[in-house]
Amino acid sequence: MISLRDKIGADMRPRLAPAVLAGALLAVAGSGAWAGAPSDQLHGGVDSVLKVLEDPEFKKDSKTAARRAALRAIADEIFDFREISQRSLGRHWQTRTPAEREEFVALFGDLLERTYISRIEGYSGERLVYAGEKVDGDQATVRTRIVTKQGTEVPVDYRMFERDGRWRVFDVNIEGISLVANYRAQFNSIIVRSSYQELVTKLKAKQDEAAEPKETGRPRQQAP
Repeated sequence: MISLRDKIGADMRPRLAPAVLAGALLAVAGSGAWAGAPSDQLHGGVDSVLKVLEDPEFKKDSKTAARRAALRAIADEIFDFREISQRSLGRHWQTRTPAEREEFVALFGDLLERTYISRIEGYSGERLVYAGEKVDGDQATVRTRIVTKQGTEVPVDYRMFERDGRWRVFDVNIEGISLVANYRAQFNSIIVRSSYQELVTKLKAKQDEAAEPKETGRPRQQAP
């Protein structure tokens, strides 16, 4: 049986071409025009990401940690990891204590941030096209398409909501599949089959796995 340690993100991986999560920032860069406030918010992220990726100082091997820290800070501005975490845990969020919620957000948010950064760093020239947006009150959907080098188009929609004057991403829909719904199904399966604590244990194992190269010197394994 596949454990969550192996499965987290596995179902999404075939659809997550390099820079799919990063597309929330980079797709707008290919359009030259913004449809409204949600896209404007992403455009600000575009400038920040590109400055980091193009900065000669950050390209040095010795600056890898600093580059990733800078990208992580940008991710925190674009994605609402708490909202994503709550939606991904689904009905099980209501039965968690405040301390458990904070722990889950920290663990799952860390996994998502590492995934985001790995996609950014793995970007290999796919063409990203902005395809418009739809705003409904305090929620919006920003539509993009990733065009691969083979000419295949992958539709990627970013669901956003406005809070405290900012638009932030709370879900990514890739070829009709919701990232949040995908994780929610995985998490629910683990909790129902085993326990919530088992889910936390697996998430901690993923975090330890990511930190392992710093301690052992072994090559880093790419996050799912």
